[in-house]
Amino acid sequence: MLEVKGLRKVYRSGRREVEALRDLTFTVAEGELVCLVGPSGCGKTTLLRCIAGLLEPTSGEVTVGDKSGLAIVFQEYGRSLFPWLTVRDNVDLPLRQKKVARARRRELVAEALTAVGLDGTESAYPWQLSGGMQQRVAIARAVAYEPSILLMDEPFAAVDAQTRADLEDLVRSLWQRLGVTILFVTHDIDEAVYLGQRVLMLSASPTVVQDELAVDLPAERDQLHTRADPRFAALRTRVYAQIQAAKARTGTASGAAGELSSADR
Repeated sequence: MLEVKGLRKVYRSGRREVEALRDLTFTVAEGELVCLVGPSGCGKTTLLRCIAGLLEPTSGEVTVGDKSGLAIVFQEYGRSLFPWLTVRDNVDLPLRQKKVARARRRELVAEALTAVGLDGTESAYPWQLSGGMQQRVAIARAVAYEPSILLMDEPFAAVDAQTRADLEDLVRSLWQRLGVTILFVTHDIDEAVYLGQRVLMLSASPTVVQDELAVDLPAERDQLHTRADPRFAALRTRVYAQIQAAKARTGTASGAAGELSSADR
């Protein structure tokens, strides 16, 4: 469903260049839920935007099985919803642009809002809802679009811990029910292990895939028992160790660069 091969992204400003991504290569199979985690500032959002076509890669290839069936849920749900539109109209908007027939749009919007537990909010405006409910609206909008692949960019970073847990379970429920392919970007190690079938661990910038972990936890998961499972702790420890190793390599590289600079002077 998704193949990233040799992806590189360099930002240029005048004579200055910053290499954000370097030779990123991985695949996501159809119907798979893959989490992507790495140190802060490692280029996770840049990668997702290159996959979505919002940024042009400097080099490399991104192949998406069905580009027209791609939807994104952003971290900043407040900015992705239109405050002057009702919940119903926010969810309906991409369907209108897709030129879906009116009767079918009504069905899709109703089904999506039911799926995320927002029955009865159709006439409300985003600013009348809590942060968690607003993010559910954003997820409903993506689900109503009937995507074959769903990209999620740290979508729960701005909500409280209890709401985050509920939304994590919602994503797994929707994924199992709809069979959609999901690439879920997060900075939260526990979240990556809890949600994913696989976890891709990125290095610090310039970014490569540092390691890959198959999550061999039961398919049916819950916040209480899964997180108390010794296997969960072991998987989490491995991911954490890789992230710390990536940070350490960054520090070593920075120190070496400083020594070279000092020697030149």
